[in-house]
Amino acid sequence: MLRDRFGRQATDLRVSLTDRCNLRCQYCMPAEGLAWLPADETLSDVEIIRLIRVAVTRLGVEDVRFTGGEPMIRPGLVDIVASTAALQPRPRIAITTNGLGLEKKAAALRDAGLDRVNVSLDTLRHDRFVEITRRDRLDDVLAGLRAAADAGLTPVKVNAVLLRDINDDEAPDLVAWAVEHGYELRFIEQMPLDAQHSWRRDTMITADEIFERLAARFVLTPSEEQRGSAPAEKFLVDGGPATVGVIASVTRPFCGDCDRVRLTADGQIRNCLFAREESDLRTAMRDGASDDELVRRWQAAVETKRAGHGIDDPSFLQPTRPMSAIGG
Repeated sequence: MLRDRFGRQATDLRVSLTDRCNLRCQYCMPAEGLAWLPADETLSDVEIIRLIRVAVTRLGVEDVRFTGGEPMIRPGLVDIVASTAALQPRPRIAITTNGLGLEKKAAALRDAGLDRVNVSLDTLRHDRFVEITRRDRLDDVLAGLRAAADAGLTPVKVNAVLLRDINDDEAPDLVAWAVEHGYELRFIEQMPLDAQHSWRRDTMITADEIFERLAARFVLTPSEEQRGSAPAEKFLVDGGPATVGVIASVTRPFCGDCDRVRLTADGQIRNCLFAREESDLRTAMRDGASDDELVRRWQAAVETKRAGHGIDDPSFLQPTRPMSAIGG
């Protein structure tokens, strides 16, 4: 198993399929984009599938989530999903995407074995979507959401980040829209993972502010559903059954229940989203490491996981890699 020194077991594997993205969200990367990983440093489909197989069949991973960058632009995505779904025991399979391309691929991904999707969407206004993402693609995201629901990739979850003085007044509108369409909305506090390192705690929209904005239109009551290691606190909207979630990674950290481990697109193991250290599986694999050796290296990487992300510690340093290169 993948256990750390605090007794937490990693059963949820986040696999970044690429560091590239077709949006330029201002809280993630600069308008001109970033220097992408060279092709020879990125894991091949075969290498990704091998590492997922080791994680699932040897290390107790039960959930596999594909992330990016933007995973939908990975040419081999459908085949990777199908190979993951064929594993025994079969893991639960999800994808986090910006929704571009989902309209065309939702049915194929479902047929390959994908169970559900999380789509990032911060606004319902075209002008604000362009301001935030620097691309005019809102209609494509909305079409992708509809296609995911039609394909049965449910529950369809929507992840929204509120930015001060940009879209923070839209919180109630986003909830009303999600309830109307049957989507599960989750607000995520902005985290210090932007490539520009411009994040400031005193300007981020906190969970308390989100609750304050929602209280102007809705009555929220804590869901009785067991949270477990899930990152979102869930609340019934006006008595339910619809719910809204809040992921307060900064102000209400849930590190003590974390069950996640991350594999980057270039084959590095990260035991925390905010880790500054990585463990290289790609080089070992390409040098001929056996599955047993990969297991030992993976276990050693997770064993050193820290008790928490340490954002509140004065010595906290933002990770060198931005979110687009880490995977969500």
